[in-house]
Amino acid sequence: MEQDITLRLPDGDNFHLWEKEQHYDRELHVNGNHPAASDNNDGSFDSPLKTINAAASIAMPGTRVLIHGGTYRECVHPVRGGTSIDKMISYEAWCEEEVIIKASYPAKDFKSSEGWNLIPFSINQTREENHSRIWEVKLDPDEFRGYNPFCAVNILHDRLFIEYDKTDMTTYLNRRGMVFCDGKPLYQVSLYNQLSNHPGSYWVEANGQTIHFRLEQDDDPSNHEIELTCREQCFAPEIPFLSYIKVKGITCAHAATGAPVPQRGSLSCYRGHHWIIEDCTIDWSNGVGIDIGNECWHHSLIKDQIIGSTIIRRCKIFNVGVCGIAGMFAKNLLIEDNLIQGTGWQKMELSWEAGGIKVHDCTDSLIRRNIFTKTIRADHLWMDMGNENNRITQNLFLDGINQREAIFIECSRDDINLIDNNIFWNVEGRFDPAAVPKEPGSSGWYKLEETGVTNGYAVYGEGTDHIHIVNNFIGKCKSAGYYAKTVAFRITWDKRGGTARDTKIFNNIFYDCEEAAIKMPTEHNESEGNLFLNMPGGYLRILYPAPAVCLDLQAWQEFYGFDLNGQEGQFEINIDTEKFTMEISKRKELPRFSPRKSEKDRYIRNTEDICKVKAKTIVANDFYGNTITDELRLPGPFSFLTENQVISIDPRKL
Repeated sequence: MEQDITLRLPDGDNFHLWEKEQHYDRELHVNGNHPAASDNNDGSFDSPLKTINAAASIAMPGTRVLIHGGTYRECVHPVRGGTSIDKMISYEAWCEEEVIIKASYPAKDFKSSEGWNLIPFSINQTREENHSRIWEVKLDPDEFRGYNPFCAVNILHDRLFIEYDKTDMTTYLNRRGMVFCDGKPLYQVSLYNQLSNHPGSYWVEANGQTIHFRLEQDDDPSNHEIELTCREQCFAPEIPFLSYIKVKGITCAHAATGAPVPQRGSLSCYRGHHWIIEDCTIDWSNGVGIDIGNECWHHSLIKDQIIGSTIIRRCKIFNVGVCGIAGMFAKNLLIEDNLIQGTGWQKMELSWEAGGIKVHDCTDSLIRRNIFTKTIRADHLWMDMGNENNRITQNLFLDGINQREAIFIECSRDDINLIDNNIFWNVEGRFDPAAVPKEPGSSGWYKLEETGVTNGYAVYGEGTDHIHIVNNFIGKCKSAGYYAKTVAFRITWDKRGGTARDTKIFNNIFYDCEEAAIKMPTEHNESEGNLFLNMPGGYLRILYPAPAVCLDLQAWQEFYGFDLNGQEGQFEINIDTEKFTMEISKRKELPRFSPRKSEKDRYIRNTEDICKVKAKTIVANDFYGNTITDELRLPGPFSFLTENQVISIDPRKL
């Protein structure tokens, strides 16, 4: 059997695949729609249990719980975990039927909202009649036993790191409860009168017991299904450290989780290890989608505690408010073949826990063949502090909306983190355009440093050493493909601050980045074998010590010895971020040239003219996982490039 070369971690060892085929001792059937279903049944096919919790209460190691199609309005609390990788407990959708666990209930008994002002109060204001149709509904107390998300604000626990002067606190102080109309969320407003300006919105009274809402087209709620969130989570142990649990094919929807920390997901491992979460869907979680770590840094660590060793595979994580997958101190993670879309709509990036994936102190892990797309004001992937020997490979990082960077690696200094064979596309940046200094005439020529206002990077290293960026395609970054800061005075424990050294930028393709391809903090890094396409002037930069230098490829080679085998070209590249396809073609408009005579056109304009460069042994595969044994290979993630051919770049193995 051919070895899977994509399992190789930066230290040369393969990722430890601990998973084993299970042989179950017992099967329990849950079928809420069966006419004879009862929690007093024996759980056989013909005598199924009615709720998943009934099965969870009796499932022992070696049990498989088979859940038949339907909507289950409960939070599943496993009572016990398995005992080993050979004796797991599994919760699975029966025969791929649609199983939905909802943390909401269908509301009824609506009435017109009365006694509230729909226009802001003002002594001198003329009050005009407002024809908006506002409805109200009182919460059913039987649905809110032990937890009322309409009483709790989003951020309750650790507010230590919030920089209040830099962020709008509105969403942080919004209520956790959500309102859905036919499966789509309404927008939460802070004041009752704001309902008049926002069709499709809701407002919560101070005591959290009554909801006022307005539908699109001012429709009557009796024509729709209105659902109110009433539970924090969908699948979560109440006992910490339960381990060796598998969850397969289940949708978890409408969880009223809070903003992290603590990291408490719609689907939660609650500090357990050796979980397998596959073929699941997270749909609209207020705060966190899945948590797989130690929950928060305030818990005491137990001697020999295992955190992580979790597999998340072929899941779809849609529309999570703050963080799609959260892994505090989690190690030995395998996160593969997932679609993570629409994370960050709460716009809480300055709570410092936002991202498609957010991990801390992650080591010996493999993140491969995932699609991150439409992440809003948050990173696709954020690796915070102490990350070592991780590989990020064969992923798509697409359409970062108001996104500062696609990958953020912070305060990680002792070992390599490898970013290879990925595709980055459209990092919009997150900054105030009005704050960009005006530089009329020649005034901007003489500055010694960048203003630092504009951002939008594929990879940002902050106080981090040993990042290896190899054979990626990096396109359409608002600022630069790579950027870093030293952060010398963030000293971890009894060790040291950052230097941003030993970054190795090898054999990548950089395409159409607005300011630069590479912004090195200092010259104590390496760059070789890269192909630069459709770049502006001065696109290769070293920022410190001042004055910064903004170079072209020839000066980059002459003054620093970088990219001696680098190349430049002009092409048109299009990525369809809905269909996950890519096409390369000749550039229709040729770039402007200097009036200075040039003996030779330095730009490559045909793909067959792109020279192969020396392959790096740390990366022995291409984007599709094909093994590469040749000493030379093309820059970028592909083994070959063909013009005018639409190719699939969906990396997932489904």
